[in-house]
Amino acid sequence: MSPGAYQGVAAAAILYLAYGCLIVVVFRNAISLIQLILASFVFATRVKPSEFSLDLWHRYGDLAPPVSVVAPAFNEELSIVESVRALLALEYPEHEVIVVNHGSDDATLATLIAAFDCVPSAREQIAVLQKTAIRGTYRSLSHPNLILIDKDNGRKADAVNAGIGFARTPLVCIIDADSIIETDGLLRAAELFMYDNGKMVAVGGAIRIVNGCEVKGGSLRKVGVAKAWLPRFQLVEYLRAFLTARVANAENNTLLLISGAFGIFRRSVLLEIGGYRHDTVGEDLELIVRIHRHMREQKRPYAIGFVPEVVCWTEAPTTLAGLRGQRARWQQGALETLARHWRMVLNPRYGRIGMFSMLQLVIEDVVGPPAELIGYLVIPAALFFGVMAPAVAAVFLCVTVLFGSGLSIGTLALEELQLRRTPSAHDLFRVGIAAVAENFGYRQINLIYRFAGIARHLRKDSSWAAVPRTGFNSG
Repeated sequence: MSPGAYQGVAAAAILYLAYGCLIVVVFRNAISLIQLILASFVFATRVKPSEFSLDLWHRYGDLAPPVSVVAPAFNEELSIVESVRALLALEYPEHEVIVVNHGSDDATLATLIAAFDCVPSAREQIAVLQKTAIRGTYRSLSHPNLILIDKDNGRKADAVNAGIGFARTPLVCIIDADSIIETDGLLRAAELFMYDNGKMVAVGGAIRIVNGCEVKGGSLRKVGVAKAWLPRFQLVEYLRAFLTARVANAENNTLLLISGAFGIFRRSVLLEIGGYRHDTVGEDLELIVRIHRHMREQKRPYAIGFVPEVVCWTEAPTTLAGLRGQRARWQQGALETLARHWRMVLNPRYGRIGMFSMLQLVIEDVVGPPAELIGYLVIPAALFFGVMAPAVAAVFLCVTVLFGSGLSIGTLALEELQLRRTPSAHDLFRVGIAAVAENFGYRQINLIYRFAGIARHLRKDSSWAAVPRTGFNSG
């Protein structure tokens, strides 16, 4: 084959690859646009919830089922007392707090015992779901609804499973010990279990970035926006995820993810499926997919709901290293879930979950990231070889940058119209600037980090990349 022929083949390959990348990016953005439209419809037609905690209490105080709040803790001695006090102070008729210290090598256990007057307890597990040994159980003399479990380290999933085994209530709330639930958040989320005739098996709540906010005594005192760009970019991402994608998916009962930072589950269903898996770094995604699979294989009616009001605040990574570890872990967890449940993809046995949700997961986490990142490389090459019209390249730029920015601005407008949690017009403007600026560098960096997660999955690297914490009142 002559050099000219080789060049022609290479140019054709680049052209087809470029068009393939463009099609995938257009398809991903089309899904996001549909979700934004559907979420807007949901917000416009729903009965707006009460803004006041007292109204919620009068309405649901006699209906709310008891809840066990399970909070795994590892090396949290500096903030664990404030966090537990905040959990005990939640506005809920009947709830217990089960703190699971899993192998901390600092003074987390001793701090809890001293702060809450804990003494050894004879409380036994109803179900043993964890893999590691229980060292001891304690009860608080000053707070009868506080239980402390001490166990060997086995990661968060194992700690949560231990707490589920000690719970006695029909509902279990899973929360990170370093997250902050708004005082009425538990009651708002549990509301969906009160009128569903037993079909509701899990409810997720909106998560928002606490960076830039004022926190005192384990409670949120003032909502703010981080000064640093990195947390602000993540705020935009969280708004897109929780105000559009999850609202839309929950409306269609196609929700595949309830954040590990906050979620409420029917305890009986968790016991049926054996709790969280220990052999994945994406245990929250895998759990919801497994619940869908379990319920559909048994042909039982069920629902998985979502509360768009902010119920939980969490700290976002403030360094690129922390962001890299988090995003690589999320990507790896998604691939592990797909590998374990691949038979659900496009399988009509699983209804809309198999035909739509699992397919969307494939597009978002298998095809999408490589397609977009490769597109940034091959489309300029196609222009260089003269095999692609500049107008087509402009379409790729518009879809990835301008259309992406438009979706983010649309989500921000939805947040302002419906929830209004951004404190001032100035802060709203700052978030809006971040919604545009994230497309020039931050978005591409995230794609590279997702490739790191793909590499970890292929290497079967199950080590846990911890995200450094800087404290709630950091910018």
